[in-house]
Amino acid sequence: MAGLTHVSPTVEAAPASRPASRKRRFSPWGEAWRRFRRHRLAAISVVVLALLALSILIGPLLWRVAIDDIDFTARLSPPSWDHPFGTDDLGQDLLARMLYGGRISLAVGFAAMAVSMFFGTVVGAVAGTSRGSVDAALMWVTDLFLSLPQLPFLLLVTYLFRDALTKLVGPESGVFILVVLVIGIFRWMTVARLVRAQFLSLREKEFVEAARALGASNLRLVVRHILPNALGPVIVAGTIDVAAAIIAESTLSFLGLGFPPDTPTWGRLLFDGKDYLDIAPHWALFAGGAIFLTVIAINFIGDGLRDALDPRKVM
Repeated sequence: MAGLTHVSPTVEAAPASRPASRKRRFSPWGEAWRRFRRHRLAAISVVVLALLALSILIGPLLWRVAIDDIDFTARLSPPSWDHPFGTDDLGQDLLARMLYGGRISLAVGFAAMAVSMFFGTVVGAVAGTSRGSVDAALMWVTDLFLSLPQLPFLLLVTYLFRDALTKLVGPESGVFILVVLVIGIFRWMTVARLVRAQFLSLREKEFVEAARALGASNLRLVVRHILPNALGPVIVAGTIDVAAAIIAESTLSFLGLGFPPDTPTWGRLLFDGKDYLDIAPHWALFAGGAIFLTVIAINFIGDGLRDALDPRKVM
């Protein structure tokens, strides 16, 4: 029709498609941390253990009472404002002695764990990368140590070498070194078996074969490719070793073969307080409670790490 213009219908432009929201990606360690935080008992145990460590580090600065102050007028006193944890048979303040002893007990636990993890990782790595007689010999030594009754040998070795080492470096330092070495030497076998099993599995993986085909040396294969992927079970075993070392030190001190009587570790306090359970139960109660709380917290942390570092675990 003349005079009429054709108006084409307006076509609305299609809305631009929004980019799909990308799912947040975590690094392997970030994913492990996220899984660990979702383990409630492990997260609470980290807080409890941190508070214990903070109290034994800062506590002596706030509670300025000497561990060897004797007050016979206050002997075997129950907990009070003057002595929150009570006193022992010499009137010494148990709170001050608990704070001092906690440093030694935790130091023994972590130092013995480091010794056991070092020996276990070295033996397990050598056995896992070797074949034939070397692997068989190392596993025979591991089985031999596993078959030994640990507590009698702990007592025997400590009894035989304690006097010589204390004369060499002093009573407290000598006993500390001896207890750490003895406990660590008798705890490396589990770590060695775990590391060996991980190495036997990982050395046949495709990424290890690719690195070997590119000319990587055996040392580089172990340090850069196999060992980092085998650390998960080792870390979990290490947390268990900390708790076991604290219990072992407490056992040695409880049996009178640990630290000298004037060094108030938690095990020594528990040993000294056992004779007064009927009239002063607080003496052994606080020491035993500290050991129990520390060990159960470390065990829960180990459970959380086991779940967090397991790639097959979906949380």
